[in-house]
Amino acid sequence: MGIPADQARINQLLSPYSPDHPPQLALDFGDFLSLLWWIDASAEKPSRAAYYRQCADALACGLGFNRRSVYRMIKVLPAGHIYVSLPNLPYRGTIRLVDAQDRREAMFQLLDIRSHILSMGSYRSRWSLGWPGSRVADEELRARLFAVFFTAFEGQFNQFSRLLLVVDIMLQDLMLGDRTPNEIGLNRLIQEFGYPDPTSINTRMQYG
Repeated sequence: MGIPADQARINQLLSPYSPDHPPQLALDFGDFLSLLWWIDASAEKPSRAAYYRQCADALACGLGFNRRSVYRMIKVLPAGHIYVSLPNLPYRGTIRLVDAQDRREAMFQLLDIRSHILSMGSYRSRWSLGWPGSRVADEELRARLFAVFFTAFEGQFNQFSRLLLVVDIMLQDLMLGDRTPNEIGLNRLIQEFGYPDPTSINTRMQYG
């Protein structure tokens, strides 16, 4: 049985976008936001942060908003300060300043929700010694921990993560003033806009 289209999209938004996990679907504005999140999450690994920045740059050009304020802002911000600065976008424009504070607050809350979802979706990548509790001596307690991490979490998170689809539509509208669906395939991004080729040895070395 195949994965439903919505779940496939969610899985991509939660993915690490690494050379070993390249996007399987066409990329859209939601993928751009996820890449910005990964730039900040990789701030302590400059080479990897540069990889994600190249991905985000290529996607912004491919989707045609590389002349907008959101793109100009992220170009000058260092890794670790990009995602958290996005709510300030309403103050960087020259129109609709009358409701800038309200739009900033809305963006802050939506981006915060999105960040929590991505953090939960990537939390297993931070397990350094196997799954948490794997060395607990009490077999019953260990089994209950296993159920929480691999059963209860999966069922609940699949529903919770669907918020990404709605949040991304709203954030696109707030940041670009447009909610029209717009996407571009990975091959075209690689060939025309400089997206890192996941099959390239240099890309894999950069990512680490």
